Amino acid sequence: METATLGGGCFWCVEAIYQDVKGVESVVSGYSGGTAETADYETVCSGRTEHAEVVQLTFDPKVISFGEILEIFWATHDPTTKNRQGNDVGPQYRSVIFYHSGEQKAIAERSRAEVAPQLWGKKKIVTEISPFTGFWEAESYHQDYYKNVGMRNPYCTFVITPKVQKFRKEFGDKLKDGN
Repeated sequence: METATLGGGCFWCVEAIYQDVKGVESVVSGYSGGTAETADYETVCSGRTEHAEVVQLTFDPKVISFGEILEIFWATHDPTTKNRQGNDVGPQYRSVIFYHSGEQKAIAERSRAEVAPQLWGKKKIVTEISPFTGFWEAESYHQDYYKNVGMRNPYCTFVITPKVQKFRKEFGDKLKDGN
């Protein structure tokens, strides 16, 4: 198994996508990339910690490669807006790949240079590629948020559901059985 740590805006959105991907064994929402010794929702949202909202994936590289995980990443969030995804604004919502090895760094840099521009044209890709330095699991109410709350939350209805539908349409071959 391998680990990937990705930030593409609100972790609820990113989590909802990767939970349905074949070969992804677990998806945990949390915080990474900051300067503070710890992280929690309140301090991350305040901007004082410099952490990003991320998901940490555990995946089977025999089923899905890190490169394929990044293809999904580029297609399911906007990597051309700095510190913003839709109405979510601030450095905690930045587009970021935290690499866990030199191989992941090389794959991420190549993917940012070659795959992302195919999807986003001439727009500048602002996604940060940084070494992984730590991960703080988000509070329990953030875990499995879309699965647990879904349509009872307007944010899920208007922001997450369209992203999930787009993912399922474009990456149907990557869906776990039964999804």
